[in-house]
Amino acid sequence: MIEVWEICAWGSWIMPIIGALFTPLLAKIGKRVRDYGAVIFSFIAMLMTIQLIPLLFMEVEWPLHSRFPWIIIPDAPILSELEAGILVDPLSIIMANIVSAVSFLIMIYSMGYMHDDPGLTRYWFFMNFFIGNMLLLILSDNLILMMFGWEGVGLCSYALIGYWYQDSREGWLRYWVGEPPEAYPPSHCGMKAFLVTRFGDLLLLAGVLIILSITGTVNFLELGHAVELAPENLRSLLVPAAILLLGGAIGKSAQLPLMEWLPDAMAGPTPVSALIHAATMVKAGVYLVARIFPIMLAWSYLLPEISSFFYVVMWIGAITAFIAATQAMVSTELKKVLAYSTVSQLGYMMLALGAGGIASEFLVGYIGSIFHLMNHAIFKAALFLVAGAVIHECGSRFLRDMGGLRKYMPITFYSMLLAALALMGMPPFGGFWSKDLVLEAALSSGQYIVFAIGLVTAILTAFYSMRAIGLVFFGGSTSKQGGKHIHEAPKIMWIPYLILAAVSLGIGIGAPVIEHGLVEIFKPYLGHGVEEASKISFIVPALSIIALIVGALPSYLLYARGRINAEQVLHRSKLLLRLREIIFRRYYINSFYYKILVNPAIKGSEKMLKVFELGMLDKLNYVIAGAARSISNYVRRIHTGVLNHYIIGLIIGLLVLVWIFLTGGI
Repeated sequence: MIEVWEICAWGSWIMPIIGALFTPLLAKIGKRVRDYGAVIFSFIAMLMTIQLIPLLFMEVEWPLHSRFPWIIIPDAPILSELEAGILVDPLSIIMANIVSAVSFLIMIYSMGYMHDDPGLTRYWFFMNFFIGNMLLLILSDNLILMMFGWEGVGLCSYALIGYWYQDSREGWLRYWVGEPPEAYPPSHCGMKAFLVTRFGDLLLLAGVLIILSITGTVNFLELGHAVELAPENLRSLLVPAAILLLGGAIGKSAQLPLMEWLPDAMAGPTPVSALIHAATMVKAGVYLVARIFPIMLAWSYLLPEISSFFYVVMWIGAITAFIAATQAMVSTELKKVLAYSTVSQLGYMMLALGAGGIASEFLVGYIGSIFHLMNHAIFKAALFLVAGAVIHECGSRFLRDMGGLRKYMPITFYSMLLAALALMGMPPFGGFWSKDLVLEAALSSGQYIVFAIGLVTAILTAFYSMRAIGLVFFGGSTSKQGGKHIHEAPKIMWIPYLILAAVSLGIGIGAPVIEHGLVEIFKPYLGHGVEEASKISFIVPALSIIALIVGALPSYLLYARGRINAEQVLHRSKLLLRLREIIFRRYYINSFYYKILVNPAIKGSEKMLKVFELGMLDKLNYVIAGAARSISNYVRRIHTGVLNHYIIGLIIGLLVLVWIFLTGGI
């Protein structure tokens, strides 16, 4: 008998995909039917995931597992039968609810932001298709089924980043990204995201195939014990296989060295940036690491070398968090500030998982990462939706075209302020508690350098968050003739981001209870080796608050109060100017990729076009076409139009067939 949780788990990802497929049909009925229909399917997905929440507070033998035969290959040396299954456990329940709830609010916001856009049918299709695939990714019980959702969200990301694929020059102020010499149109940004993340996906696929060939399984429930049955002489290959899996996570979650696609993904519509590139898809990499976290721990007991996986995760996360935070400090575009911030906060989550994996009390790092993922999804979605409303009113993505909006958009201002305070880690907001857990994980694992990097990143986070608030909402108005035409966003837009900002505050107020609940939920599920989560000492919160003040206060004086002129300070020092130039140019990482990979590929393709396609294939096509024309002209001669000739030909053909039959030719 099928249980309710099975219906909800399967239906939560199937219904949005059905909604995507029905979108063109609903569009034939009418625009309003199409729009409301798209939102309703996302609402159904949210209702189904909500039905799973009570399981967290019931005595359940985790995990809940539902599966059926999917691919059967008789006599295959490995994996002769692959099952499609859904895995319902605390991690997937929490993640699925984050995705579905934030998605629903963003779909409502889209009805205002994307109103009357000519490509809305395509937009709704890819948004619902994304939601379905993201939930499939989260709920899958094996790596291969997960990769179907993984590639599905990648496809949607590509299509929605390049949504305004016409690359109109009229859209320069609204949906291009960057400034010369690194300014890119939407179609270019979509392709860039596709190629960079596909590279990470190739690494992921290679890791999956190596693990499959050694252990004979890709099922998450079986992988934890599979290493015990693997040949001893092949077990060492599991270390590079784990690192290859991490390559896929690095690509999806935009970590170094594959982070350069995410800032340029801001060419997509702002609801896309909020949903895919802040709240959900970019969390897929973190989710993958969290999903295989217990597996890697189990492997490390028999294979100590696997601990290198956690060190790589931790250091990549720490360095990414710092570098991206410095880039956010100098960005001239509102959405790009938030994009760099997203990369930085994803680095925090990776840092916590990595540090947790090498600490005896690994529950601190694991819960810190999940709690920060939850908080970040909510407050960063709110920040992006606010950014969309601001850009919509100002008609520009540049911070220099904003300012003084507080009196024109008070609801938007307070929504951004609440969300930004959560990002900065201001108590009692949720970001304060989860960020402290991340720092505690680094400290408790004895990684003092990583802890210092995390603390400095917290200072930078406070600085760029306050800078964005100051440049957008304080100072003199520089947009649309002194702000004459600027007004508050419509309700259908500000209600979603106000709700998200308020929820972020609510999570912070209830954070101690939530943290304790997460400990109680995950402690029995993660199994042996779990120590009681350590109590946060006064050292980490104290240093965290000091970091907040050190970062936010000078930024407030510079950009909100205007008591210090930032440009004058910079121009007094050639070193500061040069440093800003280096950071603004993205440490030349982006330029390096273009110089080493992109430009040679373009030149190579041009040469291939000239030599191979035009010089060989094109000429061959002409030769084949000429030969076909000659044969046609020759055959045309026997079509005389005389009936007697056709009858003679028919008789000859019949005689040939009789001769072949009699001689045994058939």
